[in-house]
Amino acid sequence: MTRFVVEMVSPKLGEKVLDPACGTGGFLTDTLEYIRKQEVKTAADEKKLQNQIHGMELKPLPHLLAITNMILHGVDTPKTLRCGDMLAQPLREYGPKDRVDAIVANPPFGGAVKDGVEKNFPAEFRTRETADLFLVLFIHLLKPNGRAGIVLPDGSLFGEGVKTAIKKKLLEECNVHTIVRLPQGVFNPYAGVNTNLIFFTKGEPTREIWYYQLPLPEGVKQYTKNRGITHEEFDPVRKWWSNRKSNGQAWKISIKQIQERNYNLDFKNPNGKSAIVHKSPEEFLDVIQEKETEISKIVWEIRKDALN
Repeated sequence: MTRFVVEMVSPKLGEKVLDPACGTGGFLTDTLEYIRKQEVKTAADEKKLQNQIHGMELKPLPHLLAITNMILHGVDTPKTLRCGDMLAQPLREYGPKDRVDAIVANPPFGGAVKDGVEKNFPAEFRTRETADLFLVLFIHLLKPNGRAGIVLPDGSLFGEGVKTAIKKKLLEECNVHTIVRLPQGVFNPYAGVNTNLIFFTKGEPTREIWYYQLPLPEGVKQYTKNRGITHEEFDPVRKWWSNRKSNGQAWKISIKQIQERNYNLDFKNPNGKSAIVHKSPEEFLDVIQEKETEISKIVWEIRKDALN
């Protein structure tokens, strides 16, 4: 998934690329490899590349793993990876020197920021939902004509209140040209919510959005830790990307339709089968049994640690 996002954003040598919540650095290492393959020819190119990749991670362990990941991908001194929280700084303090050409990110969602962090943002965008605050930050940090490819949960698409204000800002200041609706359970077993890939360019308002519903592969009932989404599953989207037409998986929505729904971006596929996954009773029992086995294993490990 990270490789696909990087390919579609298509960062160039010399552009400043940022992941403000980089975790273990997956988006950043894929960016390194993508630009190396496309443009790096000399030692000077490689030095420029290593200096243009930037990341921030709040938690010390993922930050350490991100540094290790960058070293394993040929970066001798990953000095552009910092440990900290980009939401903890008032939005107005991010100036021209902080602007970037591209953002690739999977911001944390489903959680809440620490008390008071929301006050770093304008009143109309104040919320404790991490993904929403990061989206405001992304819009602010992009240079004119800057591009972004990010992961957002379904709740960010259909949510109201502050979420509506944030989506209105996004659509007025950026061209949200593509939303790829991911299959159910892409982040299983770590997060069960449905997710989307949002691609946008800053500098002009959105006039229409293309949606692409990526289905589960034939014969796959659900993703698991051992059978996650693969690079090849995005091949139909890659093929469609440069020659967009409506089909069983793709459709187009106008900004007028979005405004009429109070900026609700949760548009279902009108051309193909419903995105809702219907399971038989036997399939539900299989899922329940699998979860119970996982819980039993975790409880056993906790007891073993307690005895030791």
